[in-house]
Amino acid sequence: MTELFDRHRPMLEAAASALRTRGYWTPFAEVPSGKIYGEHAREEGLASYESLLNKPFEIAGHPETARLGAELSPFGPALGITYPAAAPGALIAAGEAARPALAAAGIEARIGVCLEALARLNAMSFLMANAVMHTTGQAFAMAFQAGGPHAQDRALEAVAMAWAEMTRFAAEARWEKPQGKAAPIVLEKHWRVVPVGVSLAIGCNTFPTWNSYSGIFASLATGNPVIVKPHPAAILPLALTVRVLRAVLVEAGLPADAVLLAVDAPGAEITKDLATDPAVKLIDYTGSGAFGDWLRAHARQAQLFTEETGVNSVVIAGSDDFAGLCANLAFSLALYSGQMCTAPQNIYVPAGGIETDQGPKSFDEVAAGIAAAIDALLADPARAEGVLGRLANPATRARLDAARGLGRVLRESSGEGRLASPLLLAVDGEDPVSGAECFGPIAFVVSVPDADAGIARAADLAREKGAITAALWDTDEARIARAIEAFMAAGVNLSINLSGAIFVNQSAGFSDFHVTGANPAGTASLTDTAFVTPRFRRVMWRRPAA
Repeated sequence: MTELFDRHRPMLEAAASALRTRGYWTPFAEVPSGKIYGEHAREEGLASYESLLNKPFEIAGHPETARLGAELSPFGPALGITYPAAAPGALIAAGEAARPALAAAGIEARIGVCLEALARLNAMSFLMANAVMHTTGQAFAMAFQAGGPHAQDRALEAVAMAWAEMTRFAAEARWEKPQGKAAPIVLEKHWRVVPVGVSLAIGCNTFPTWNSYSGIFASLATGNPVIVKPHPAAILPLALTVRVLRAVLVEAGLPADAVLLAVDAPGAEITKDLATDPAVKLIDYTGSGAFGDWLRAHARQAQLFTEETGVNSVVIAGSDDFAGLCANLAFSLALYSGQMCTAPQNIYVPAGGIETDQGPKSFDEVAAGIAAAIDALLADPARAEGVLGRLANPATRARLDAARGLGRVLRESSGEGRLASPLLLAVDGEDPVSGAECFGPIAFVVSVPDADAGIARAADLAREKGAITAALWDTDEARIARAIEAFMAAGVNLSINLSGAIFVNQSAGFSDFHVTGANPAGTASLTDTAFVTPRFRRVMWRRPAA
């Protein structure tokens, strides 16, 4: 049962090395190129996607008592796909039945299954790109990267970390304790990695694979059956993933029901029933802080790994490249219409302005520079489509429309329906409106007494409400040092003086720890040791040595 492990071991060992060194590394090419994925890969991926539309999605042997699915592409058409659905109790029972064989398979067999599944998912990245694009509203290039190779990076990262931790200690030992003149006590000791139970992965609408793969693959690698609960608006990417994993499990001689799909419909959700079942011991969740609080209150039998609501902040204290600052920040604000968990929302600017390479800039001039950079970025309609994508959820449009009265409009949002560019509002630092997440293409330029006050407010907000990212532009090294200390204490990752093609939104697998678990924006970090070790326990048996 270790054939798959042996086949992919070089990739696994390279991934484990990358986790230790934290430099750039990936086995999965992020460029949607025919030279890498095959001359006709783009066309074949689109054809494969279109072949799934308007028909039942089949998953061999999956529990099924009904067919559900009503996905609507943010780009227009309904997908018309229905998926096998079953009651929570049936899914739990199926996962429990698969648990003994999955645990008994051993570390290398399970790791091999995960690695082979990732290889197959990578080969179908163009299909996945179309599935992600038409369920999330991401433009194609982003859907390819985030839904395919970058999600696969995060999965492999979790698998490699799980492997490293499960094999960190010896599996057996001969223990010999001297007893003076008496014969020594000699024991043989054996330790087994024991999975903790059924795992539930609760997916989100905007990044169904990127945010879910780490938990799915970490749990499966450590021997826990996984029930994958996709968002009702973004089922297809995770259904494709479940189908691949089940196929590899069967080929490896393991039960397909070690991975299950839990489909529901708005108004008839099954997430709470699944999450509170005593058999569910692990929950990976991406979504609102409100439901995160509900899980903490009610799913007390399970270990929670969450990414939740937060307010990401930028402090602009000074710059020796003002045009580059504005261009960089404009892209971060516009990318996927601000629907990334890493996207900035609050931009703190001293009321008296800042010093730049272009001379002093007032508060309004800084804001105008950012607004003009957004306009320039989105001036070409085709480029704008590729940057903005579409709003994943109509509720985001309603939130955007309501936000116009929250401050002085610096830049009006353009676009209709699911297409929307950033709305830029000026507010005073004492205004509480910037103290809560306003998800979507909405940003506040916040007036503060000085740069240090902006740093303090951004760090305090991260500590109180949560934040995944923070950014600082400054030329004063002493103040930069103070900012580093403030944001480290707030448990938020800080980017300083970014320019060119690296943005605060980006989080690189094998190098960046996504979310710290050190503030209310999440309880877990992708991927540190604490993300994998609670998914198993080491249990010993011993006896006198022969």
